[in-house]
Amino acid sequence: MTDKREDTMPAGWSQLAGFPGGGIFGRGRRGRLAPLSASRPAGAAKPPAGAVGRTAFARELLAGLQQPRKTTPCKYFYDACGAALFEQICAQPEYYLTRAELSLLTRHATRLTECIGDDAELIEFGASSPVKASVLLHVMRQPAAYVPVDISGGALLETAGAISTAFPGLDVRPLMADYTGDTALTHALDPKRRRVGFFPGSSLGNFEPDEALAFLIRLRKLLQGGGLLIGVDLVKDPTRLHAAYNDAAGATAAFNRNVLVRANRELGADFRPEQFAHYAFYDPVARRIEMHLVSLCDQDAHVAGRTLHFDEGESIRTEYSHKYTVPDFRALATRAGFRPRLSVIDSEGLFSLHWLESPA
Repeated sequence: MTDKREDTMPAGWSQLAGFPGGGIFGRGRRGRLAPLSASRPAGAAKPPAGAVGRTAFARELLAGLQQPRKTTPCKYFYDACGAALFEQICAQPEYYLTRAELSLLTRHATRLTECIGDDAELIEFGASSPVKASVLLHVMRQPAAYVPVDISGGALLETAGAISTAFPGLDVRPLMADYTGDTALTHALDPKRRRVGFFPGSSLGNFEPDEALAFLIRLRKLLQGGGLLIGVDLVKDPTRLHAAYNDAAGATAAFNRNVLVRANRELGADFRPEQFAHYAFYDPVARRIEMHLVSLCDQDAHVAGRTLHFDEGESIRTEYSHKYTVPDFRALATRAGFRPRLSVIDSEGLFSLHWLESPA
C-alpha cells in the first residue's frame, strides 16, 4: 500500500469538481486553463475517453490472474473509491507513513528547497493529492511550473485544481500517464526547463529490487541536470509494520478488496469480494510487506469472457511494499546514477526523505 493520499488537507481544498466548461483542466498562467494532457507518442490518434484505461486494466488484470501464483497490479487500487478508502487508511492511528512524511517535509522544507534551487519545474509522480507538493511550492524560489502526473484523471484533476487555486500565478500542467513505464512521458515535458522530480509516499516500495533500480535509472535520465526528492519507508519493528497494514477499523481490508469491486464495475466481472479475506504480513528476509486476498471457498469468476478459478485458500498477491535502510537506499540510488546528497529521518526513525542529484 503506497501513500498516495493524505489524512489532512488545507481549508477549501476538499471540493474541487466543477471547473468552467465541465472539462478536465488545470489552471495555467494569467488565469488561463491548460488542458489535461495524456502522454502518447507524437502523431498517435486520440482514443475514446476511458477506453485505454479499461483496456489496459482488463489486459493487466487477466495477465496477473492467469499466472500460477495470481497477482494484480497495485496501481489499479486507485479509482475514486480506492482513493477515498486510502484517505480513511491515512487517518488510522496505526498508519504512521503519512504523518511521518508530512512532518519531515514541514520541518526540512527550507533545506530541501535549497537543494532544489531556483526556477525548477516540479514533476510529481503519483499526484493524487496536493498536500505534500503544496508544502514544497510554498517555500520554493520561483518555481517554473508544477507538473502532476497520475494514472487517475479524477485524482489528477483535484490535485491540479487545488494547486492552481493556492498558487494562481503558477504554470500548472497536469499529465495523465502511467509514470511506471510510459515511454512517451519524456516527450510530454518541456525540454527547456530544469526538471525536479517529487516521488513521496514510499511508492518505490511497490517495485521489486531490480524493478526499483530500473525505475530509478529511468527517472535519473528524465531528470538529467536536476534531481529527485523521494520518500522512503524504513525497516523497523515488524509489529509496527503489521499493525499499519492491518488496521483495527478494517480500512485496509476494504481498500484491498476494492480492486475486485472496481473490476466488477468497470469490466463487468463477477467477483464476490466478500468471499476474499484481506491478509497482509511482513517478510523480514525480503524486508517487505506482502498484501493478499485469500479465497474463502472454491469459486469461479469471469473477466472479459475468461473464467478464472480460485481454490479455497488460494491467494491473489495484490501488493508488495519493500522497506529500506538509509545506507541501502543511498547505495541503490548511486547504482542508478544519482548522487545522493541530503537524507533526513523523522524523530522515531520510521521514515526518510532523500534529495538525489541527477548529473547533467
